This record gives sequence, structure tokens and C-alpha cells, in this order.
Amino acid sequence: MNSPRPNRQTLHVALGLILGIFIGEGLNLALAPSGADSPPLSAIMEVCRILTDIFLRLVKMIIAPLVFSTLVVGIARMGDAHAVGRIGLKAILWFFTVSLISLLLGMLLANALQPGVGLQMPLPGGQEAADLPTVKPSLAGFTEHVFPKSIIEAMANNEILQIVVFSLFFGSACAAVGEPASPVIAALDALSHITLKITSYVMHFAPVAVCAALTSIIAQKGLGVLLVYGRLIVDFYFGLLLLCALLAAAAALILGKRCLSLFRHIREPMLLAFATASSESAYPLLLRQLERYGCDAKICGLVLPLGYSFNLDGSMMYMTFAVLFISQAYGMQLPPHDQILMLLILLFTSKGMAGVPRASLVVIAGTLSMFHIPEAGLLLLLGIDQLLDMGRSAVNMFGNSMATAIICRSEQRGKQPGS
Repeated sequence: MNSPRPNRQTLHVALGLILGIFIGEGLNLALAPSGADSPPLSAIMEVCRILTDIFLRLVKMIIAPLVFSTLVVGIARMGDAHAVGRIGLKAILWFFTVSLISLLLGMLLANALQPGVGLQMPLPGGQEAADLPTVKPSLAGFTEHVFPKSIIEAMANNEILQIVVFSLFFGSACAAVGEPASPVIAALDALSHITLKITSYVMHFAPVAVCAALTSIIAQKGLGVLLVYGRLIVDFYFGLLLLCALLAAAAALILGKRCLSLFRHIREPMLLAFATASSESAYPLLLRQLERYGCDAKICGLVLPLGYSFNLDGSMMYMTFAVLFISQAYGMQLPPHDQILMLLILLFTSKGMAGVPRASLVVIAGTLSMFHIPEAGLLLLLGIDQLLDMGRSAVNMFGNSMATAIICRSEQRGKQPGS
């Protein structure tokens, strides 16, 4: 039976979002004219950053124990290594298929809508710095983010993919050992329930964090930033809505009327991911809501962590969209064969960026240099990256929800909604 509490929490988060916009615009009108470095505005921004950072830190402290405990318990109780391999293979095939669709959709929309054509930016004389980590996609870098040398280090750095790899070994070993491992499995099962309870405590702070995050963005840049980059923002969000519609249609074909219940259950995590510009912030809440919807906890514990590493649908669409936007802004139209090559490169290089700060921009920077497009073009996006990140974070979370529910359905392990 559904509890009314999630509805109240959704309302509180939505109110925090609206309040943050009003407060931010008020601060922008009152204090921004005196300069972005004015002491009052800087002090308020510092408080907002602290409040948002507290919430994100509280969420991140939950992720490692939650992923480890739910995944190990799921694999151990599944008992069948073939079942684990089958579910994992389904998940990876789905992730790569949807990633390809997301990249292709971004490419088609950027070509059709031409969001960067009107800017007519002159080619830069030098390569201005975009203040991004100098990380180049490579096979060696990818393996470092997949295989842990220390599970303690992986948990400390919230390297989800490394935690997943260790959990796969640990859970399979527990299943193979059998009865002697029962106390460990029971303890980890209790840990997962405790961690989900901690999640409910942390979520009480979500409206405050959402209000602070929106206040910080709007106070510094004002609502006017939406007008300056209006066409790019509208075109990109149109693309995100179209991508969500495609994912929802796939879910409707497989889940039937149950997809409506799924949408109701994930609306709060989506709103949280949007407001904080972080799909990671919604992970614990999303896991709980998917289980409430009726997804098998064992499958959720396996598919969802993999999705957070391999299935970032909104970010994938953003990569092709952004590269073509920058090339159009400089009057450099990429020929079709280069665009296809770019799509294939992004399909694989993006999978090796787990754990890299501002990973989407890092991958885009590397792709720009491959096609001799000025990397300084990233500076065109940095001013509104937070606004764009809000949308793509929500879509990343939406895509992972659809993938988990569909794979649960395909395994015929999902319970009826509300059961």
C-alpha cells in the first residue's frame, strides 16, 4: 500500500524549487548590480553552497553501503550464476542500445534545429582554458575505473562500478559457500534496510538543499541567462522530452498500464535529480521507490548501479548535441561521415568516464580536439551548464528507472504495484 509521505515530500521539494527561483531572482535584482563579487552576495552564495554540499555529502555517504549490501544480498539469494549473467547481459545490451539512440537523437536534433548557427563566433587565436580535468579517454583509464585495487578505496571515492565488481565476486562467493554465509547475508540485508531508513531521514533535508541550489544559480546569473541562451536551452530540453517520450513508449509496450504507476513512483526522485543537477543525489530514494513500485529488490540491486555507470541517457544526448552546437557556433559544419565517426567514438569513450568530475564536458573536450574544433567553445556552455545539467540528470535517472523496470518485467519477477 502506498504511503502518503512521498506525496508530501514531492510537494515540499517542488515548493523548495519554486521558492529558490523567487529568492534567487530577488537577490539578483537587489545585489547583482553591485557586482558578482559583492560581499553580501558572496556570503549568501557561500551559505547556499554549504547547504547544498551538506545534502549531497549525506546522500553520497549512503550510496556505497547501499550498493554493496543490496547487490550482494541480491546475488546471494538469486543463487544461480546463470541468472546473474543473464540479467547483467540484458542490462548491458539495453544500455548500449539506448546510448546509441540517445547519441543519434542528439545528432539529428542538432542538425535539424541548428542551435549554434546564429552565434557566428570568430575562431579563437589561442586555446582558452575551460578549467576542466585533463583526462583523456583511454582503455587503461577505463579499466582503472572498473577493477578495484581496494574495496575500501572504491567506497571512499564512491566508485560505483568498482563497488559493483567487488560485490559481484562477494555475492557469488556467498552463494557458492551456502549455509555458512547465511549470517553475513542476513547482516547485509539488515544493513540495506537500515541504509534505506537513513535515506528517509536525509530526504527531509532535500527541500532546503533544492531551494539553496536554485537560489545560488538564479542569484548569480539571473533569469536573463535563459533569454541569452534561450534557443539552445529550449532546443536541448525539447530533445530531452523527446528522449523521455521514446523511453516511456518502450516502457509502455513492455509494462502496459503499469508504466503509469511507475511514473508516479519516480516523480519525486526525478524532481530531486533535476533540482540538485545530480542523478546521484536521487539514487537511494529511487531504489526505494522502485521497490515500492514492485520491482524485484535483487534485480534492482544489480541493474541500477550498472545503469549509473553505463546508462546516462541524458548526458549521452548532450554530448553529440554540444559538439555540433560548438562546431555550428564557429561556422564549422561537420560532414556526415565525421558525425557518424563522432557518434561511435562517444558511444565507447563515454563509458570510461565514470568517476571523472564533470565527465560530460571532459568527453566533449576530448571529442572537439579529435575533430579540430576549438576547445575554447566549451566556454560557451559553461555559463549555462548547470541549467542543462539539471535536465540531463533527471533524464539519466528516468532512463535508469525504465531500464530497471523493463528488465525486472522481462525476468517476470516484478510484483504487482502496491503489493
